[in-house]
Amino acid sequence: MAIHPFADGTWTTAPAAVDITDDGMRVTAIKGSDAWRVTSYGFIHDTEHALLAPFADNSAMEVSFMLNFSAQFDQAGIFVRQDRETWVKAGIEWSDGEESLGAVVTRGVSDWSLSPVPGWSGRRVTVRASRASNALTIRARVDSEPWRLVRVAPLAPGAVLSAGPFCCAPTRDGLTVHFTSWQIVASDTSLHPED
Repeated sequence: MAIHPFADGTWTTAPAAVDITDDGMRVTAIKGSDAWRVTSYGFIHDTEHALLAPFADNSAMEVSFMLNFSAQFDQAGIFVRQDRETWVKAGIEWSDGEESLGAVVTRGVSDWSLSPVPGWSGRRVTVRASRASNALTIRARVDSEPWRLVRVAPLAPGAVLSAGPFCCAPTRDGLTVHFTSWQIVASDTSLHPED
């Protein structure tokens, strides 16, 4: 495991404010920030606040943050990017009055999945993207509870990827997300738990 410093990355879109302290990084999103391509809504948004660094094959990245959302589509987690039309965002999103765990997988057009996570508000959420060969595996957990499988997405072998923490505030001003850690860890060895 290696700690990735918050100061070592490049923003896809600069946020309204960034404050890096001993207990992590607080990012204030700009109203209207989002990442989406075409499906159902018809628009393309590529204004997410994602802090990215190189993401090597056969490794994993973990991003942790404190969950404190209150407005439609508030979101944070991990962003994995190949190019403007090929990316994944995964984490927590406030949708229709509740926090949900999910992912958007984009390969030209976006594909969205969500599942409610009651009881996660006010706690530390960790999202892990694990890269191995032709697959990107996303898992998440709250505090030290067991990992949950969120998504398995196809990945071009040898693709040049970058990844890191992200947040968006599509509908409001004032969303500040407290990211508590950004780590490089070993890639998952199996999709399913071993007995």
